[in-house]
Amino acid sequence: MKIKDLKETKTKDLKDLQTLVSKLRMDLMKNEVKVAGGKEKNLKKSWSLRKEISQILTIIKQKGN
Repeated sequence: MKIKDLKETKTKDLKDLQTLVSKLRMDLMKNEVKVAGGKEKNLKKSWSLRKEISQILTIIKQKGN
């Protein structure tokens, strides 16, 4: 996630962030199935999806307090 996208993400409310996390988790599962099946060539995509999820979860925890 680029810095500009991260700043925009920080302005969203908790409900939008949680739906975004669930969408990214579904994308991650689909991508890992493609990698296991040999259809996905970009192996770094899973890593970047996990990183985005963790960044959003961090924002959610910060807003929760």
